[in-house]
Amino acid sequence: MKIAITGKGGVGKTTLSSVLARLYAEEGKRVLAADVDPDANLGLALGFSEEELENLTPISEMGALIAERTGADKDNFGKLFKLNPKVDDIPDKFSVEKNGVMLLIMGTVETGGSGCVCPEHVLLKRVVSNLIMGRDEVVILDMEAGLEHLGRGTTDFVERFIVVIEPGARSIQTYKKIKQLAADLGVPKVSVVANKVRNEADRDFLQERIPA
Repeated sequence: MKIAITGKGGVGKTTLSSVLARLYAEEGKRVLAADVDPDANLGLALGFSEEELENLTPISEMGALIAERTGADKDNFGKLFKLNPKVDDIPDKFSVEKNGVMLLIMGTVETGGSGCVCPEHVLLKRVVSNLIMGRDEVVILDMEAGLEHLGRGTTDFVERFIVVIEPGARSIQTYKKIKQLAADLGVPKVSVVANKVRNEADRDFLQERIPA
């Protein structure tokens, strides 16, 4: 299974990601959970301590690794680099295990605009593609609201997009944006998990806006 979980901030996607990862691990499956959200909290949700996580560097911040794999040294950084760097060994080298789940912290690339093509972004996108297409274990991706790390070829191997929502206009707006992005990538399999539904009014609010 390759599952990408997304939604706006604060809706509970990291909680769902960690629960699914632990459930698959308890079934005896090999599980790799990748934190692709800039607000990286998946490690805590999986049971890692703050001390353990302090010693982990996100892939996006590994300057020496990025330069080595992309060929973007200090003289040509951001100008000339490989678009297809070797990444198949990165998950095993830089992931850590807790309760039967391997955790890989991806980090993010801060940019002033969209469409960044820089060594960090290229490496992250290649690692995500490898997790989805090149691994034989269950992969859970705790994504940010956008799907920029995914491409058309990659999404062919994603079993399911799960959008976590809550009763609120902003959450519904994010869901519609993600669904459109998924459609643009050729992925029709988009499911919804509703969180923070406390009463019938909340349920009715969501059902009116997201038909079953």
